Amino acid sequence: MLQVNYIVDNRDHVLERLAVKNFKQPELVDEIIWLDHRRRRTQMPLNLAESQANAEAKKVGELMREGKKGEAEEAKLNAGRYKEEIKKLNETLEEIEKEIQEKLVLLPNLPHASVPNGLTPEDNEVVLENGAKPNLPADALPHWELAAKYNLIDFELGVKITGAGFPVYKNKGAKLQRALINYFIDEAEKAGYKEVSVPLMVNEASGFGTSQLPDKEGQMYFVGLDNLYLIPTAEVPITNLYRDVILKADELPIRNCGHTPCFRREAGSYGAHVRGLNRLHQFDKVEIVTIGHPDESYDILEKMSAHVQGLLQKLGLPYRVLRLCGGDMGFGSALTYDMETWSAAQKRWLEVSSVSNFESFQSNRLKLRFRNAEGKTQLAHTLNGSALALPRIVATLLENNQTEKGIKIPEVLVPYTNFEWIE
Repeated sequence: MLQVNYIVDNRDHVLERLAVKNFKQPELVDEIIWLDHRRRRTQMPLNLAESQANAEAKKVGELMREGKKGEAEEAKLNAGRYKEEIKKLNETLEEIEKEIQEKLVLLPNLPHASVPNGLTPEDNEVVLENGAKPNLPADALPHWELAAKYNLIDFELGVKITGAGFPVYKNKGAKLQRALINYFIDEAEKAGYKEVSVPLMVNEASGFGTSQLPDKEGQMYFVGLDNLYLIPTAEVPITNLYRDVILKADELPIRNCGHTPCFRREAGSYGAHVRGLNRLHQFDKVEIVTIGHPDESYDILEKMSAHVQGLLQKLGLPYRVLRLCGGDMGFGSALTYDMETWSAAQKRWLEVSSVSNFESFQSNRLKLRFRNAEGKTQLAHTLNGSALALPRIVATLLENNQTEKGIKIPEVLVPYTNFEWIE
């Protein structure tokens, strides 16, 4: 969430950056500035009334001690009138504060200066491409056919139990899932991230803190009886570990990792491009989260990106890194890198990770602060990334490593799978 003072002091800059994100309600900026002006105009007489009420209340005691009961009663009445005025002004102030908050939560984060202009994924900037695309024979199979051929994943059984988008992993397919999770967690720990195991449901305050609410209600599964949400990503509970916390500067950066299933409604997603593992309602993901100093957060972002790229390199997967354009970025992100792997059988790029810097957007909602060198509290910066999401990693591993003999498992995974081939 943007800070009101920043909006007031930097109106033109805010409007300019919101335009990069193709924000459709720029009038909210001026509405917030006007409401803030109104709030200040209300606060001044409130402060004066409180001061006068305190002065009259103090006079009551003094006059009573001096035996001036008549004057004391008059001072008492004056104090009462001021209190009535204070009550009305507080009510007005609360209404203004509420209106500011309602409008403030509708503003997305401002994009970083390096974010390219654009409306769609086609406008994203390719930062780098790594690895050679495998040349498969003409009769190479897509992963959903490989999954059926080797009895790895049963999509229809998942439909029977729950519905489309909830696959059942079987045999070596299930072991490959577990192997990838353990490998990603181990690699994250080697990189300095401390593992946490977090709840799979969160309350409304947690969803608000990481800016899923009120932006993404339609994409989240809601447990109405208990007013809880199934998590769309481990980012939500892990980041909320630090809600309403004041850290010490020397504690930064704080780095956590965690594995969770993730649940997304993916409303409106259909067609050939979402077949198989390409888009699911439930999937596993290892997440990395960093709470960092504002002066260091973009260096941290590059290191997080390098960590994800390192995983893809060790798995032997060709990939590319995209800097998302303003129109394709998330609501709360200031800068996002997407990592995509090349699906050799589908002949297209598949997103497998997003790594983002939210700057102080989430921490302002979370009230996540640290005490700086001067002893003053300051908003921290939050960052997170997929390291990695499993479905499309599994898809590209199966497709890219298929041979006449079977599917060759990457060497780094063999200690985790205890098999080298799927045959």
